Amino acid sequence: MKALQSEGVDTIFGYPGGAVLDIYDELAKTDIRHILVRHEQGAVHAADGYARASGRVGVCLVTSGPGATNTVTGIASAYMDSVPIVVLTGQVNSNLIGNDAFQEVDIVGITRPCTKHNYLVQSLKDLPRIIKEAFHIASSGRPGPVLIDLPKDIMQATGSYRAAKGVELKSYHPTYEPNMKQLPKVVDLIKASKKPAVFAGGGVILSKASKELTEFVKKIRAPITTSLMGLGAFPASDPLWLGMIGMHGTYRANMTSAECDLLVAIGVRFDDRVTGKIDTFAPNARIVHIDIDPTSIRKNIRVSIPIVGDCKITLQKLNALLGKEKLGSLRKGRKPWLDQIEKWKATRPLAYTQKETIKPQFVVEKLYELTHGEAIITTEVGQNQMWAAQYYHFDRPNAFITSGGLGVMGFGLPAAIGAQIAHPDKIVADIAGDGSIQMNIQEMATAVQYKLPIKIVILNNSYLGMVRQWQELFYDRCYSCTEMDHAPDFVKLAEAYGAVGLRASKVEEVIPVLKNGLSIQRPVIMDFVVEREEGVYPMVPAGASITEMLLV
Repeated sequence: MKALQSEGVDTIFGYPGGAVLDIYDELAKTDIRHILVRHEQGAVHAADGYARASGRVGVCLVTSGPGATNTVTGIASAYMDSVPIVVLTGQVNSNLIGNDAFQEVDIVGITRPCTKHNYLVQSLKDLPRIIKEAFHIASSGRPGPVLIDLPKDIMQATGSYRAAKGVELKSYHPTYEPNMKQLPKVVDLIKASKKPAVFAGGGVILSKASKELTEFVKKIRAPITTSLMGLGAFPASDPLWLGMIGMHGTYRANMTSAECDLLVAIGVRFDDRVTGKIDTFAPNARIVHIDIDPTSIRKNIRVSIPIVGDCKITLQKLNALLGKEKLGSLRKGRKPWLDQIEKWKATRPLAYTQKETIKPQFVVEKLYELTHGEAIITTEVGQNQMWAAQYYHFDRPNAFITSGGLGVMGFGLPAAIGAQIAHPDKIVADIAGDGSIQMNIQEMATAVQYKLPIKIVILNNSYLGMVRQWQELFYDRCYSCTEMDHAPDFVKLAEAYGAVGLRASKVEEVIPVLKNGLSIQRPVIMDFVVEREEGVYPMVPAGASITEMLLV
């Protein structure tokens, strides 16, 4: 507990069990707040949401065996999205490891591919050092999850606490400072470019570089798009904002990437959902790639100028160099390019037609308007996630929390709990589907127990919506196993948990239900019965170029 407190830990998300009883016994004697979840997967997602919303390391504590294995999905999600969390797992006594003891699993081996690093504690005297190293590794360089496996006999041992003095890891030295020889080359490309574009990702948010990114974009007068994970890194209200790029990106963002002659990519990994068919991505562009992780550069996409370094530091230095240049002529020179983008925007804007049945886009749009764009939004995964990304417009970082790389259904509710713990004064809403919300619906009990006024906005189409959409488009409308033939009454379910349940089945009920739900200082489930076969568009089919968009 002292080692954790020395790292500034004030909250742990967890679920007790036999292997961690001694830790829980000591935890009760501290002022560290423990949030009792209802499933270990929920604990990791809550720690993830807490980390993203607060910018600090999230912590969860679970028991051995099934407790540990239940964390794997959450750990893998945090690993894919570079989220700093420390997962503490119980383990059987040291002398029983490898003997198939009760509730024994090799969680170190299981999680080796999806953690940034992990530890099996073998001596009590190593514990302070290991905890200090774990928090350093989780939060430095490219962030990620670290797991510490804690054998029961070592947790029962006694000894004098000696704080770890510092971290000395011979093989771990993240590169924060960029190679200064590369930056003037970037400035030269910017000055020579007629049609530049900026592509930012989650790395900008993780390095707290949104201010520097905005300054950079304004200086070079370039339009900007982001990945799903980068939403909020640049204000969506700015005229230079293109919207999200990729499979469900905007028409103007995808067309800009195809036509630009320079693409400055910052804190991205060029995921397949962004690039589409790789050999047709940004075919006319010189590409600058800035990222703290050297393994992300040139992994998927050819790069003209690679720059390994922290996004914030690199942008500060680039902005300083650009400040010495005479860039007044750029505004006039960029006008034809920006005019073309405005034509794309006007030709194929994000749009829908609200008729008699509630459109899911309408619900998200009204949620945005009623919260003035100031809520923290978490999502589940599927159509709900994409509609949230398209129709809730983010002007600040750390306000959009979603499982991007792994795409975990059931992520949004526990993540909302973590975000609400981090920001008790803010509105936190989980935009969910009727299928995905049931993956971790048990965490409603957690929200009620701790009086967390999170809002669950269910876009209820009685389908596994995104899979159904693929079946509609590519499988001759054979809706095999995607219709949710039986679902709970979400209003009654909310009430059963001790929360508030509301429903809108008519268009005119949407705004009153949202207003009512947002005004209640308790957990609320709002069930919106939406158009059953509504699709997410634009959509790029798998394997196609991102300019080959299905628009209706």
